Amino acid sequence: MSLRILALLLAAGLAAPASAAPKRLRQGGAEGAPTTDEDSRPVGLLPPDTDLIDTPTAAVLDVGGFSSRTRFFNRGGVLEWLGFGVYPRVNLGASMHVDQLLGSGSPTQLTRPELQVKWRFFDGDRLIPAFAIGFDGQGTFYNRRVKRYNNKQRGLYVVGTQEIGLPGLQAHAGMNISDFDTDDVFGVMGLSLNLYDRAKLMLEWDNIQDFFESRMNMGMRFYISPMFHADFAVRAIGQGGTYSNGVPRGPERIAQFKFTGHF
Repeated sequence: MSLRILALLLAAGLAAPASAAPKRLRQGGAEGAPTTDEDSRPVGLLPPDTDLIDTPTAAVLDVGGFSSRTRFFNRGGVLEWLGFGVYPRVNLGASMHVDQLLGSGSPTQLTRPELQVKWRFFDGDRLIPAFAIGFDGQGTFYNRRVKRYNNKQRGLYVVGTQEIGLPGLQAHAGMNISDFDTDDVFGVMGLSLNLYDRAKLMLEWDNIQDFFESRMNMGMRFYISPMFHADFAVRAIGQGGTYSNGVPRGPERIAQFKFTGHF
């Protein structure tokens, strides 16, 4: 089922005309509407942020672009993503989840690689958000007892991004189906505020369906250079208890680093 969805999304992206490639974007608005000729504000040097903490935005990498994102999380775990701009509006990627890679815990445990695909099918304007549809098979906290992630993969999703109110303030909202056996629909909402292209404040409400299973995440992104940024965040704020395999439900502090380049 997952492979069929990936094939359909890729075919739809390849069918988009080359003239539909995203235009240069205004400062603080990389994830939202493209700049018009009448817009005199300077264009920022930062590449578009394709994700916040956990949630995707409507942004995609440019054609020929690539990114490497590394997350360090509880119990010495590491999560690595690779992403590539393979065609105008279309990104493909892969990820790997490793438990107990760092520290004295043993043994190190690998989890199967997962795939990601995203197609930005509408660039938006000043009134209508930019929209993207995608698939993400990567979850977090793999539970080896039941052979699934405690925090489920996003699965099939659609997300919109729009600048609202203040320059650099963006709203992100979407929905997803993570499990095709149940077809349960989850929601996600987020806010991000670009602070003079030096930092970004991020707030997310993820996994929205059952209030007690939803997650509040908050963090800061620091732009070390135009191509490299560092995130420090707290996930699952206010949650407690443990999962069935004894892993704490939260809150969880994470650090992640992302490099974006171009072939």
